[in-house]
Amino acid sequence: MPSIQENAAPSTPGSLRTAVLWCNLGSPDAPTAAAVRPYLADFLGDPRVVEIPKALWALILHGIILRTRPAKSAAKYASIWMREGSPLKVWTQKQATLLAGWLGERGHRATVRDAMRYGSPSIASRLDALQAEGVGRVLVLQAYPQYSGTTTASVIDAVNAWSSRQRRVPEFRFVNDYHDDPAYIEALAQSIEKHWKTEGRGQVLLMSFHGIPARNIALGDPYQAQCLETARLLAARLGLSDAQHRVTFQSRFGRAKWLEPYTEPTLRELGASGVKRVDVVCPGFPADCLETLEEIAMEGREAFLHSGGEVFSYIPCLNDSPAWITALAGIAERNLAGWPTHTVPAAR
Repeated sequence: MPSIQENAAPSTPGSLRTAVLWCNLGSPDAPTAAAVRPYLADFLGDPRVVEIPKALWALILHGIILRTRPAKSAAKYASIWMREGSPLKVWTQKQATLLAGWLGERGHRATVRDAMRYGSPSIASRLDALQAEGVGRVLVLQAYPQYSGTTTASVIDAVNAWSSRQRRVPEFRFVNDYHDDPAYIEALAQSIEKHWKTEGRGQVLLMSFHGIPARNIALGDPYQAQCLETARLLAARLGLSDAQHRVTFQSRFGRAKWLEPYTEPTLRELGASGVKRVDVVCPGFPADCLETLEEIAMEGREAFLHSGGEVFSYIPCLNDSPAWITALAGIAERNLAGWPTHTVPAAR
């Protein structure tokens, strides 16, 4: 049995510090099969991600998937790896740094740390460090604008699992979604308009969201509705008609039915139907990663061009764009309200 850890934080309530934990999905530490294997085992071993009987799934995961998939996934990671490391980790860390700076400029004294649900730096290791630094209040903010049990709830599970091992548990607040936040929608719109200004505009804007099993929606997951609302608000902000944009879902895994329409078949359909130029954006991904840089910008491009399309234009994720960091900081600031974070008057 794991031992209950003692809390190193000061006992005086007024001396407890506040932190923002900026959480993303995660990434292997290197684009190698040896590094991908434990990452996939952690990710695909999460019952929030794969909801089939545990014993059956363990046989499939360890008997088949972890024997064959790591090498294939490693090759894909290698194709998008940055000099500084995994794109998702690089951008997530940079976002945390910029968020800390923005909050500091507004007079908030709050520690900001990035964390990964799978891989490193883990949520547990970050919470251990924050506790040792005297943090007693933690705002858990996630890189998932749309809520899903497969992602958002899994992060909450990880925080709760860590809390179960503590004698003194910090005060937590969770931001479950911000799919319709006006500043988030504006940041997306500005990134698209900036791209159009420099690269030209396609006939169709395809908005590709990460998919989840259709069964999850039937069981009450609000993810699909929130994705569609994000797309509706973004299309309205850009002044797009129904004919000028599409909403699709990518990254299907396994044989079960997932949210439709699927992204790659839609790109093939568009190319075959006479659409010569398409733009693709991934509104549900605040940071570029394997699913955007390899699956969309590479595989999606190939699918569209080989089906008759002529120009495929991938619009990068929000990453470190000023409008996005401003939106993120606004979300954090609203949810920090009531905690003693101000040290100087807020800038006007």
